Amino acid sequence: MSYAARCFLPLSIICFLLAFCVVGLGAYVRLSDAGLGCPDWPGCYGELFVTEETQAIAAQQAPETRPFNRSKAVKEMVHRYAAGILGILVLLLTMLSWRLGNRERISCSFLLGLVAVQSLLGMWTVTELLKPLIVAAHLLGGMLILGLLYWIILGQFPRKTRGSGKLPRVDRLALVGLAVLAVQIFSGAWTSANYAALACPEFPVCRDGLWWPETDFKEAFALWREGRVDYEGGILDAPARTAIHLTHRLGAALTFVFILYVALCAFGRREPAMRLNAVVLLCILCLQASLGIANVLLRLPLPVAVAHNTVAALLLLSLLTLYRQARL
Repeated sequence: MSYAARCFLPLSIICFLLAFCVVGLGAYVRLSDAGLGCPDWPGCYGELFVTEETQAIAAQQAPETRPFNRSKAVKEMVHRYAAGILGILVLLLTMLSWRLGNRERISCSFLLGLVAVQSLLGMWTVTELLKPLIVAAHLLGGMLILGLLYWIILGQFPRKTRGSGKLPRVDRLALVGLAVLAVQIFSGAWTSANYAALACPEFPVCRDGLWWPETDFKEAFALWREGRVDYEGGILDAPARTAIHLTHRLGAALTFVFILYVALCAFGRREPAMRLNAVVLLCILCLQASLGIANVLLRLPLPVAVAHNTVAALLLLSLLTLYRQARL
């Protein structure tokens, strides 16, 4: 095996681990309201680094509209640096895959294109002042990149397949589960982007002892609004935010039930590896549900909110593993 071939798997793993960190950092930046810590792109008030002079520059550029916050600016730039390094490593991975002519070169090329689109979404997130549709698409794009890198890594290992027996095909169920989870992740991103996470501050009821208070679904799911609007802090009224939150709760319940069914079907197989992954999937699923409830009852503490995003990524990876194991 050539040196280049030996480098492919380690480089894939490094990209994957960095992508996981970038997803977590993105959640931390968004949930700590640091998304506009640097209101320009790719630098911060025209600077590539946040320095002592940045505050003076910020005061000259926007003395009234957006006060400079060094902590938020540093968080935003660290996320950008990490994402930039990831982009460079993915480019190297793609070049290496084509040099080797291995079967992953198409996946790597698609991954590189996805990273390019993700960088544009990152820029538009800032320039469009946290427009919810762009923010949600940016989060979903990060999850797709993470999942694709994980799939590329899985492709480097041989897999054993066996017959499916009389139970439902686990690979098909896992594939549907991935689609359901993707919709739910977008719903969570939409909830966060519209600052609707605490629109229902009680559980299991929504607010004031009511299961279904006043809602406004038309305004809640208006995907695009014309004009330059600052979305930091949210612009929707209480009924619209309540509609978003209740939709996410219902989606979470349906997602929980379906993925639970997938895990139980996988556990019914005889293969030890698949049964083990089913147990892991079930544990991650229960943890994610617990974090969602804790976010409401504890009023969205930052560590719990970031963990909720991170565990969603683990749920995605576990379903991908299960799909790979069950695929015939």
